[in-house]
Amino acid sequence: MISVLSVGHSNIGWDEFSYALDQFNVGCIIDVRSSPWSRWQHFCKTELRGRLNRVGVSYVHLGDVLGGRPRSGPTDYATRRGTAAFTTGIKTVLEIAARCTPALLCAERDPLHCHRFLLISRHLNELPNVGVWHIRHDGTLEGHSQAEDRLLALHGMSGDLLASREEQVAEAYTRQERRLG
Repeated sequence: MISVLSVGHSNIGWDEFSYALDQFNVGCIIDVRSSPWSRWQHFCKTELRGRLNRVGVSYVHLGDVLGGRPRSGPTDYATRRGTAAFTTGIKTVLEIAARCTPALLCAERDPLHCHRFLLISRHLNELPNVGVWHIRHDGTLEGHSQAEDRLLALHGMSGDLLASREEQVAEAYTRQERRLG
C-alpha cells in the first residue's frame, strides 16, 4: 500500500513542523498551495525548500496543477478532478509516494477546511492501494475516513438511515465545498 500524508502549516513554528515531518518519516513535501508564500517566512517557497533540504526532506511544488485556486482552469472541484492537469498532478504524487512518504502541504490547520482534503486526498483515498492520513497539530495522524466522519458530524449528517454512508459523504463534501467556495 502506498501512503500519502497531508499537513497544514498554519502558524506553527519551524522546529515543531520539522519534528512532525521526522516523526512520520516524511521524505518529500509536495506543496499544493497555488501561491507558495506565507507571512511566516519559513513557509515561503524558497526558504522552505532550503530548510527542508537541510533536514533531508525533498520539496516539490505542484500548486500549479493541484492548487486550490488555479491560475487557469475550473475552480469547481468536481470539474477539476476531470482535467488533464489534475491527472498529471495525481500521477506525480503517486510516483513520489512509490519512492518515499510524501506529505501534501497547504496552509490550513484543519484538513476539513482545505482543498488538500476536499480535492486531492478525497481522490487519492478512492484509489486502490493508496492510504491517506492527515498530520494533526496535536501530533497525531488522522485517517482519511476518520476525517470524513468529522465532516459528516460537522454537517449533522451522521446517522441518516435513508442514505448510505457513500451518499452521505458525497453530500457532506458538496456542502463543505460550497461553504468554503
